[in-house]
Amino acid sequence: MKLNRIVKGLATSALAVSMVISMAGCSQGPAESSESTPAATKEAETTGEEAPASEPVTVDIFQFKVEIAEELQKAIDLYTSNNPNVTINLTTVGGGDDYGAALKAKFQSGQEPTIYNVGGPQDVQDWMEKLEDLGDQPWVGTAGGTLGAVTVDGKPYGMPLAVEGYGIVYNKAIFEAAGVDVAGVKDLASMEKAFGELDAKIKAGDLKEQFPLLEAVVELPGKETWVTGLHSSNIFINQEFPTGVEAFNAKDIKFENNGEYKAYLDLMVKYSSNVATPEKLNAVDYATQVGQGLAIERVAAIQQGNWVYGDVNNVDPAVAENLAFLPVGGDSIPLGVPMYWAVNTTRPGAEKQAAKDFLNWLYTSDEGKDIVVNKFFFIPPFTGYENYPAKDALGRDIMRYQSEGRTTSWVFMGYPTAWGMDVLGVNIQKYLGGQMAWEEVIADAQTKWAEARK
Repeated sequence: MKLNRIVKGLATSALAVSMVISMAGCSQGPAESSESTPAATKEAETTGEEAPASEPVTVDIFQFKVEIAEELQKAIDLYTSNNPNVTINLTTVGGGDDYGAALKAKFQSGQEPTIYNVGGPQDVQDWMEKLEDLGDQPWVGTAGGTLGAVTVDGKPYGMPLAVEGYGIVYNKAIFEAAGVDVAGVKDLASMEKAFGELDAKIKAGDLKEQFPLLEAVVELPGKETWVTGLHSSNIFINQEFPTGVEAFNAKDIKFENNGEYKAYLDLMVKYSSNVATPEKLNAVDYATQVGQGLAIERVAAIQQGNWVYGDVNNVDPAVAENLAFLPVGGDSIPLGVPMYWAVNTTRPGAEKQAAKDFLNWLYTSDEGKDIVVNKFFFIPPFTGYENYPAKDALGRDIMRYQSEGRTTSWVFMGYPTAWGMDVLGVNIQKYLGGQMAWEEVIADAQTKWAEARK
């Protein structure tokens, strides 16, 4: 199979991502080849702006990252103000919606976007006929090892969006006020101990005066199957499949650590406000968990990643700066590239070039770099960002985990198409609702994985 030739070095993808993060802080800038740099990009290197297209052109972007939608639109407005012949239309589908299903529907409708998002090897296989080879782009040489998941026969078909990490995002001020020391949290047992101590303080009313809205330790968004079926499962499945390619090539899944997976989810339920009625967690979405939970100090911790910083900061900057990560699945946090920008290879040449020029501007110009780091709150996946260090609390904490070698891989992009959300995530909703025993959740997931690999 063609996808089996995806970059052999992906077995070290976690290390490669770490190398990119480290290099981003010390690089002297990329050495670029003039032969591979489009004319518009060359001019941008000297003027700081893209050269305007000679003829009007429209680029449609269909992307999944709800958290950056507003700032991405502002970036588009800035870019098009300097490139008046370029029109860029932005559509964002994510959060509680299934981006993969929405993307397929978009293509089937005949309204194909110019720029869209793909994940790892499974997405590359699914979308190969619509993927442009981006190997001649100037950022390729600065991407370190982040391109492995989207490379076939030495050709990269995606541009990394960012480097992200996730774990238990917690409010340091609340734990400190309760006298709970989280330094010893290294596994589920120590996490339960810390959560139990805080839970006792909350129920006793000891923190009511300082945190009047605080009602529970955690919030589990059962409605968001990408949280439970992709991110939560990855914590334990990446111990069985160290890389996304290994997961992609696996004909079956043993679920060797499903007991720990269950214990983890049960822990999230136990210290939520819905411990007596876990079925209600299936109505909890991202907005309830983040903006209406962590940001207003209604809960003290959630499983999420550094992407929540902007949403929390919009509600309460003081809370945002008090955030940090607790490790999950051991003394580490998963680190990886969440998605890649892809260019639709079937669009007209001028449209594709305009799309590439915009992406180049966004990640390689001084204006773009400032937006990527200080507006999107991304950890950039490229070198050449030495003047743009992570300023947000969660970005800084990820850098700390990385420097200490306490990161694990993202392998969920190697799951069978839709398996994580539509099979495992949906079954977990049934588990929370008391409609499915855990053994049935796992057995059904194993069966559906094997069926998808036939």
